[in-house]
Amino acid sequence: MSPLPEGNAIVYCENAFNTLNGKTAHGLVRFTNRYRVLSVIDSRHAGKDAGEILDGKASRIPIFGSLEQAVEEADSKARPATHFVVGLAPDGGRLSKTARQDVKNAVSYGLNVDCGLHDYISEDPEIMKLAARYGSKIRDIRKPRRIQKLHFFSGKIEAVKALKIAVLGTDSAIGKRTTAWLIVNVFKDLGLDAEMIGTGQTAWMQGVKYGIILDSLVNDFVAGEIEHAVWTAWKEAKPDIIVIEGQGSLMNPAYPGGFEILAAGRPDIIVLQHAPARLEYDGFPGYAIQPLRQQIQVIELLSAKPVVAVTINHEGLSSDQIPSVCDAMQKDVGLPVFDVLKDGADTLVKILESYVK
Repeated sequence: MSPLPEGNAIVYCENAFNTLNGKTAHGLVRFTNRYRVLSVIDSRHAGKDAGEILDGKASRIPIFGSLEQAVEEADSKARPATHFVVGLAPDGGRLSKTARQDVKNAVSYGLNVDCGLHDYISEDPEIMKLAARYGSKIRDIRKPRRIQKLHFFSGKIEAVKALKIAVLGTDSAIGKRTTAWLIVNVFKDLGLDAEMIGTGQTAWMQGVKYGIILDSLVNDFVAGEIEHAVWTAWKEAKPDIIVIEGQGSLMNPAYPGGFEILAAGRPDIIVLQHAPARLEYDGFPGYAIQPLRQQIQVIELLSAKPVVAVTINHEGLSSDQIPSVCDAMQKDVGLPVFDVLKDGADTLVKILESYVK
């Protein structure tokens, strides 16, 4: 494994930053150990601070309208870029013609390219010819590993003695990974050993030590790979807490996820992420999100484990609305409700800490 950080990154998110299709870039702006993020590319927000756009908090990560501007700025500050990271996360994971051209431009600058989409850059003859010419390294994060390197479920997860917390969601692109990281970091601040199990390409790009990329796996090995990641974290680090990042949601028609984590990750408790202002599944008008109470019932029925708290994604809500919305949700489902992105995860973690043996 390469030492972290690996280099200086320009994050590509043209026409998608601060939208649901930009969640990979969002994760990298908020936190990453794998790269030093220099800038973001999205011409719609050029000249602005990425953190200000995303969370209303300055991050000192500027947004540029073009790769040329981003490279020039990095060079002028004696921090030359080494990586071009595709921060797009569109439905279906396809690389658009515009994005492909920008990848070619990045390779022409000699930048290494990391991409988590399903269109594998390493199988594009034109781009690979350019990469050979300019000395660029190409990594397709979602490219499947050889079957021989995958694991089948064995039951060894029963040896794991750490408290296992799954962070699931009521939809895709709803903030599960961000909430999981916040929980892990607060536990560490309290002096407890906590490890994150990443389950997607963004967590890998953020430098998670233990994890898998579910979107790249043959279905037969999904359960075994989840189990192996959790077991490996326990075997190597012996943490007090293991937090498992959820994917999709149980009842999302296009991204049904979560059952594998419940069945194979075998969490002791669940935190559920919900966007109260989101009425339909991401990208699928006409497909209403089932009520929060029903989603909790389904999770608890499938897992025989409790949902102990709800965390919200406050998209579509004003600052004045958030407290009353959280209060109403708490009364409806009888569980504590938190906006951890706005208020931090300290109070939530106090509740979770009570489950540590």
